[in-house]
Amino acid sequence: MRETSNPVFRSLPKQRGGYAQFGSGVAGAATQSVHQADPYAPYADERSGVSRPLTIDDVVTKTGITLAVLSAVAVVSYFLVARDIALATPFTFVGAFGGLGVVLIATFARKQDSPLVVLSYAALEGLFLGALSFVLANFTVGSANAGSMIGQAVLGTVGVFFGMLVVYKTGAIRVTPKFTRMLVAGMFGVLALMLGNLVLGMFGVGHGEGMGLRSGGPLAIIFSLVCIGLAAFSFLIDFDAADQMIRAGAPEKAAWGIALGLTVTLVWLYIEILRLLSYLQND
Repeated sequence: MRETSNPVFRSLPKQRGGYAQFGSGVAGAATQSVHQADPYAPYADERSGVSRPLTIDDVVTKTGITLAVLSAVAVVSYFLVARDIALATPFTFVGAFGGLGVVLIATFARKQDSPLVVLSYAALEGLFLGALSFVLANFTVGSANAGSMIGQAVLGTVGVFFGMLVVYKTGAIRVTPKFTRMLVAGMFGVLALMLGNLVLGMFGVGHGEGMGLRSGGPLAIIFSLVCIGLAAFSFLIDFDAADQMIRAGAPEKAAWGIALGLTVTLVWLYIEILRLLSYLQND
């Protein structure tokens, strides 16, 4: 499996046998020869007892459940903040840093195929997105255009997702190691700029706006477009990683890890589209 730019996918098994441990020496060689004859042999234990091979239906179902939880919590968070604006700050920080913490746990503790972990992330990100959406929509462009802007951001996110799925399925853009390396380099560059902008802003540079990457000016618009492009292209690598796991016969529970990885990218894409719209519609 090719390396993916998504940290969640990178911690998932990358080749056959990732969910089973094999011996070494003569016994290991004999086991490997059996696996070559049957590509699903590494997962025989899961199929015979605990689980069955992963299918695209599993991925769609688990991703749908994850997004449903995120959306429901986001709606509740939005209306709670609308009733009491003082909740915006705690909801934003708890959701953002809590979600980040869950992703780190899922990635490094290899818990990304746990429904509890994935749905916890969805709930925390829903809390964050609901509060952030209210603040950006109502205080940046005004309450009259708030609903319209959020709707545009949602439609834009869904459109990019399915557009890149079509691109992947038709093979219009091939996912190659070179493509992946370039995308990962771009994402590290964007991350470095974000951190640099934050640090400079904290020291009062640019009247607290740092390099102006989030000021709403031309540079901020260009930066958001770059982030949207990177998020969109990262879907191709995520689709490829999921496709490889399905072909390898990974167990059904791996669908939760795929759902988590896709949700992480969707959240990033939505935030960047919402920011871009707030810049363009700023009164």
